[in-house]
Amino acid sequence: MEAVVFVFSLLDCCALIFLSVYFIITLSDLECDYINARSCCSKLNKWVIPELIGHAIVTVLMLISLHWFIFLLNLPVATWNIYRYIMVPSGNMGVFDPTEIHNRGQLKSHMKEAMIKLGFHLLCFFMYLYSMILALIND
Repeated sequence: MEAVVFVFSLLDCCALIFLSVYFIITLSDLECDYINARSCCSKLNKWVIPELIGHAIVTVLMLISLHWFIFLLNLPVATWNIYRYIMVPSGNMGVFDPTEIHNRGQLKSHMKEAMIKLGFHLLCFFMYLYSMILALIND
């Protein structure tokens, strides 16, 4: 059972790594003016909820399977994703809004957030891989 939990977490983490890289590439395209702000924000807002759900599932799965350290490691990032989604102003297009993305350095902060998430998901990937191997050896 424990190996199945970590296999699922590993696959979910791969998807989250892919999303982080996608966010970085799309934001850097906007920064270099290869795409316009509306197109960029539309592309990114499509993936905000799947990212939120994917991370929340792994966090809850670690809570249910009683892996406390991994749960506590994932909790702040899951909470941040939920907070960021809930706190979108009512007139905005979504978490990424084309009218505000160039204001007050939001583009840089979104890029920094995507980089931090990429590093976090890479750390989690290797942690899940190690835990999966240990679970398979112990079974």
